[in-house]
Amino acid sequence: MIKQLFYKEFLLEFRQKSLLGSILIYIIGTIFITSLSLKGKLDKPTWNALFWIIHLFTSINISVKNFNTKSNEINLFSYLYYKPNHLIIAKMAYNIVFIVVASIITFFFYAMFVKNLADNLVLFFVVLIVGSAGLASILTIMSAIASKAGGNFALISILSFPLLTPLLIIIIKLSKQAVDGIEWAGINFNLLYALLALNILNIALNLLLFKFLWKD
Repeated sequence: MIKQLFYKEFLLEFRQKSLLGSILIYIIGTIFITSLSLKGKLDKPTWNALFWIIHLFTSINISVKNFNTKSNEINLFSYLYYKPNHLIIAKMAYNIVFIVVASIITFFFYAMFVKNLADNLVLFFVVLIVGSAGLASILTIMSAIASKAGGNFALISILSFPLLTPLLIIIIKLSKQAVDGIEWAGINFNLLYALLALNILNIALNLLLFKFLWKD
């Protein structure tokens, strides 16, 4: 059932190619304007911070449409036919895949138009993938809450900020180590463990809270 729901999300997404195009244009446009403004004059901390700012707002734009349906028939069908845990897992898995792919695309264009200052690329991509999964898990449940609050998706940014803050602090600290080129022996693995623990906690909270939200 989860596989079917994931596949349905995939089909619905690619039927609306304008949404994919708008996300790609947003990524390229934001990075291109950043490159024109900075003209290559960028230190490592600023490079790292700007990358995660761009990726954060890209992730929010992707997540806005996760539960963005105004069809009562579709909502009723989903309520009657699917189990809430199956639905939230499929939505979360799809959002994770989408945001991870978007993060890789963002890094590619960021390195092309701005520059690549990450000396430890392996660590940076580990943080990028795990961090993107954490962003996706938080933003998925926030999108569900916003859809129940009259479809006011501006709430996603407001509601998710307290949950995203500790995640972003850990992500920025870890990615800063990757940008500085710290070898694996000198990496603070406690930060990586904390990032993984936050991801697991967020996923568990999604599974716990969504069934009550879905019944509302």
